[in-house]
Amino acid sequence: MTTLLELKNIECRYGDLVAVRNLSMQVGEGDLVCLLGPSGCGKSTALRAIAGFEPVVSGAIELGGVTLSRPGFMLPPEKRHMGMVFQDYALFPHLNVSDNICFGLRGLTKKAHKEIATRLLGVVGLAGLEERYPHELSGGQQQRVALARALAPKPALILMDEPFSNLDVDMRERLSIEVRTILKSQGSTAILVTHDQHEAFALGDRIGVMSEGAILQWDTPYNLYHEPANRFVADFIGQGVFLRGRLLSENTILTELGVIQGKHAYDWPRGATVELLVRPDDIIHDDAAEMRAEVIHKAFKGAEIMYTLRLPTGSQVLSLFPSHHNHTLGEKVGIKLDVDHVVAFRS
Repeated sequence: MTTLLELKNIECRYGDLVAVRNLSMQVGEGDLVCLLGPSGCGKSTALRAIAGFEPVVSGAIELGGVTLSRPGFMLPPEKRHMGMVFQDYALFPHLNVSDNICFGLRGLTKKAHKEIATRLLGVVGLAGLEERYPHELSGGQQQRVALARALAPKPALILMDEPFSNLDVDMRERLSIEVRTILKSQGSTAILVTHDQHEAFALGDRIGVMSEGAILQWDTPYNLYHEPANRFVADFIGQGVFLRGRLLSENTILTELGVIQGKHAYDWPRGATVELLVRPDDIIHDDAAEMRAEVIHKAFKGAEIMYTLRLPTGSQVLSLFPSHHNHTLGEKVGIKLDVDHVVAFRS
């Protein structure tokens, strides 16, 4: 993989406040990556530093081996050869779709502009809407026009700052998948900043989970979910609960749901108290199981129902049942633990 973008231990400040600290990452050509984290974690500041809107007080940012930012130097945004897709679309209301897409392209004929707009509207699934105005489009259509505009100059890198947050939940996830398909078809390299893990999972090849200005884990969506590096990542990614347990051997834990054995070896002392991460897909419905749990909440999700279950000890777990298993509140159901990836933390 050829590295396109590299951040080398950058730090960004707002006065005395450190917004980004010792942040390093590499983005290869054709990669789609995400910076994911809660509000105030520094992800948007990192993106703005890459775009050239924020200076770095230490470290460096390089694109294709060329330094874009270092202390005391910042190449202007318009010279970085990057495309931006904003949260509010930033379309010009007085320009039609075609003119919005080609805004900023210099030295080309009207015919060339029309050809570019027509081609990109086909790419983003909006063929035939060249003469429409932004107010005549839905939010999802406006965001696709914004993406087409970002693609028009053929930038080396596309930056997307919370681009789907103004859309409803279903549209956000659907558009994330569609945008991934579009970017992959064009061979584009892109960075998405979001607080929504579903968007990040739908779009990203790799994801950096951020907290307090630093990346805590840079990994694939699968590894973030099944092998979180620390308690924050485990809590932030996916749904789940933590059950107390006791370490019997390097890879065996005793919990109120029984003895669990995993592939990972822990070097904690035998008998150490631990917290075991239990995801909804780790709890399996089994009418023949000895363990019974009380249904205290249910959320219908179409093909599945998410149940909140109270164990005999009073602890609560989450479990996904097929939707035809429709149990009532207060009902006792049989469950068993089926854990492929044992994830535990010292308590």
